[in-house]
Parts: sequence; C-alpha cells; structure tokens
Amino acid sequence: MTKILFLNYEYPPLGGGAANATAQLLQEYVSMADVEVHLVTSAQGSEKEEIHLGGRVYIHRLPIGKNPEKLHSQSLRDIVIYSVKALIFSWQLIKREEEHPFDATLAFFGVPCGFIALLLKWRSRLPYVVSLRGSDVPGYSAKYSALYLFIRPLIRLIWREASAVVPNSQGLKDLALVTAPKQPIDIIFNGVDTKRFFPAFEKRPSAEFIITPGASRVTSRKGLRYLIEAVALLAPRFPQLRLKIMGDSDGNERTLLDAIVKELHVEDKVVFIGRVPREATVQYYQEASVFVLPSLNEGMSNALLEALACGLPVIMTPTGGAAELIEEGKNGCIIPYRSGTAIAKMLETFLTQPEKVESYGLSSRERALQMSWETVATHFLQVLQKASHNKDRL
Repeated sequence: MTKILFLNYEYPPLGGGAANATAQLLQEYVSMADVEVHLVTSAQGSEKEEIHLGGRVYIHRLPIGKNPEKLHSQSLRDIVIYSVKALIFSWQLIKREEEHPFDATLAFFGVPCGFIALLLKWRSRLPYVVSLRGSDVPGYSAKYSALYLFIRPLIRLIWREASAVVPNSQGLKDLALVTAPKQPIDIIFNGVDTKRFFPAFEKRPSAEFIITPGASRVTSRKGLRYLIEAVALLAPRFPQLRLKIMGDSDGNERTLLDAIVKELHVEDKVVFIGRVPREATVQYYQEASVFVLPSLNEGMSNALLEALACGLPVIMTPTGGAAELIEEGKNGCIIPYRSGTAIAKMLETFLTQPEKVESYGLSSRERALQMSWETVATHFLQVLQKASHNKDRL
C-alpha cells in the first residue's frame, strides 16, 4: 500500500489547469486498490468539507473565505490563508494517521504547496515531490516578476530538499533550470481524458469556420489580442470566420479585449462566452474547425490536449507543450509570439485547404490517444514510491 498526502490549493470548481489535473489523477487513484490518497485543498464555501471520492481517495476542503466571483483565480490572501490552514491540518492529519503513516507528499506548485511540504518534511521526516505547474517557476508570469526576485532563494531551497521536481513540459523544465541549473528535473506530462474529449465532426456548422483558443482563463498571457487581430485581417475575405472565447477574465483583460474588438470592427466575429462548466466545454471544441493558442507562456496546456483529443488542427506559439505535441505539417504549426499576421497566414491555409483541417485533425486525435491520465498517474506513483523508499536517508 502506498499512502500519499496530496497538496493543491486548487480543486474544481476552484482553479484552472492544475485543478483539473488533480481531479483526473484522483479519479485514476480511486481504481487502484493499493493506493490511498488524502488531498488537502481549498473549499468553495465557508464550511470544511470531508469527501470520500471512492476507493481509498479522500478530499479535505478547508474554508479560505473564497470570493465566489473569482473561482478561477486565487488572490495572495487566498494563498496565504490556505497555506496556514493546510499546514496546521496536514500536521494534525499526519499525527492522526501515525498507525498507518504516509509514505510521501505530492505538492502541486512549488509555492505555496512545496513550502508546506518542506515544513512537513522538517517536522515529520516525510519526503515530498514537487509538481511544477507554471506560475510557480520564476520567469513564467510577468505580473509576478517582483515577487520572483524576492522568493527565488526559497524556491531553490524547496526544489533542493525535494525527492523529485517534475514539471509538465520541456519548456517549463528549461525555464526552471534558469533558476537552478544543477537541479535534477524529470518531466511528467499532463494527460487528457480521450473518452470525454473526442471528435464529432458532424457538429461543425457548414456555414461557419469557428476558431477556439480552448477553455482557460482570459488573461494577457494568453495573447488573445493577436488572435483577434488575425480575425480582423481575414474577416473581409472570409465572412464565415467566428472566434469563440471561453473563460472568466483575470483582472481587466476582458475590458481591454472588448476595446480591441470594437476598434477593429469585428463585433460580429468575436464572441466572449464567459465561464463554461468543465463538463460543457467539449461542445465548443467539437464545433470548432481549428484551435489557436497564441500564448506568451504555458506549462503543459490542458486546452491544447483537449483540442488534440477533439481532433483539431493546432496553431500555437512555441510554448505549453508545442515542442512535444505538435508536428509541423502533420497536425499543426508553430508560429512566432505576438504576431496576428502569422496567425492569419496559417488560418488562411486551413480556410482555403479544408482537406488539411480533416487530415491534421485525425493526426491530432492519434497523438492525444498516447496521453492517457492512467499513464500519468502511474508515473507520479512510481516517483512517489521511489521517494518513500529513500525515506530512511532523510
């Protein structure tokens, strides 16, 4: 029996890609009889929740005074409150389970969860593994530039004390090595649920060519303004173009994008759908003809994986799994950052050569079938078991 303490301040409906990844991993562990998992996460409401997900998987949701209007983003206040409560609760949980002790901790995000895991190691000799997700790596997000300067030494310490550090893409590994060049790092990619996300080509409207950037937060980092610019460049010649954008806005990004849409006179071409429940996102992939992700930075994009599973050709910048999952001329193409012109050029290729939409889409589906969550869960389990076997050396 392997017993895991799992830390992530995000869990659906709170959070984004990391929350969904956590949910998928827990579902896989439900079916593994020799694995017990306790997730310590945040509650949406004001009460503590104890959930038995099934099998030997348990979720402990701690109230953090969450603003119900901002489920998909976490404030500094949210993170600080979670960190304090999660640390105290985890100490109590470890003590409560002393007769059947935990083998290791899996911390999603080096900060704050990796820091909590570090303190638990110092107190309880419990080894931990850090899963890097993006914003917890210095240099990933421009809005945290000042914070990165302050906490970089702490991040190095958290990584150095971990039994393993595992980003979810080659790009994120490369970025992490800038901060800690000598840090041993192995990649565990995100997975995708190919039973939930699958092609349904008959759902594509014949009179429209729909573009989707997938289900994610609407932030400046996603580079959506360049996609809107591309739509404006093509709209006069291709009136069938439609861009549908899912997701809550982070800060004032939606206001800025609305202004760009009006300035470029594409109000009839761009639709902001807003937040879509995860179980309903698949229909927006299935109706689309192409997936475009002009992001300035990503870890391993869940939206990309979902688009591949739904059989979409991909146009994206060299981030978020592009190097690992996109094969030029087969299932997609990689474009430069911050270039509406480059996006427009590639979109025109698919608009004028519809046979490529089909052939690229079939290749995307084949690639997604190689990325099951079962494989990802097994890989994490192997890394955690290795950490546990080395516990006596701590």
